Amino acid sequence: MKELVKISRVSGMLEKMYRQLNQDKFNGELEDPIITIQSTPRAYGHVTCGKVWKSKDVARYELNIGAGTLDRPIENVVSTLLHEMVHIYHLMNNIQDCSRGGTYHNRKFKEKAESVGLIISKDSRIGWSLTEPSEELIDYIISQGWTDILINRQESIRIGGVSGGSSGDSSGNKPPKKPSSTRKYICPCCGNSVRATKEINIICGDCMKQMVKEE
Repeated sequence: MKELVKISRVSGMLEKMYRQLNQDKFNGELEDPIITIQSTPRAYGHVTCGKVWKSKDVARYELNIGAGTLDRPIENVVSTLLHEMVHIYHLMNNIQDCSRGGTYHNRKFKEKAESVGLIISKDSRIGWSLTEPSEELIDYIISQGWTDILINRQESIRIGGVSGGSSGDSSGNKPPKKPSSTRKYICPCCGNSVRATKEINIICGDCMKQMVKEE
């Protein structure tokens, strides 16, 4: 797979992942949203409650992935995408999964999210919203060959604008970056690589050389 270092390629990859997750986790029942990559300094992503995008007679929800969080481990980016897909499922089926202005996630959200491979924990402010990938989901991501995204918006850097200027978030509220749950092993001879969810001893089948864990 080509490295994800161009935002246009990242957008295409997110759309591809959405379609595959829709097929495998939701039986292909979800509508296609417009996937955007915008700044969300205090969140990893969002879905709009209404269909805010329209083309001719077709209206769509917006699913956004935070531009400043793209360089997290791929399993965390996929978890965010899947989290927002659960919201779309509930919107389509008229199931209320949030209260308090759409911020507090209830048990209906937790139950559906866990059924598609997420681990959901509770936060006193936002409810059952804290999202982690399960081992099953990590194995699924590895099987799909999805790799880390190597481009990210530096939202702590001040950015000047032509209309009086604007700035990125400098409040320090960006969610912390978490370490990857997977390990990458590389053949020192040919450069072939594989990912695993645990420490392994593996030999490259092409070169018959011991593969080395990337630090």
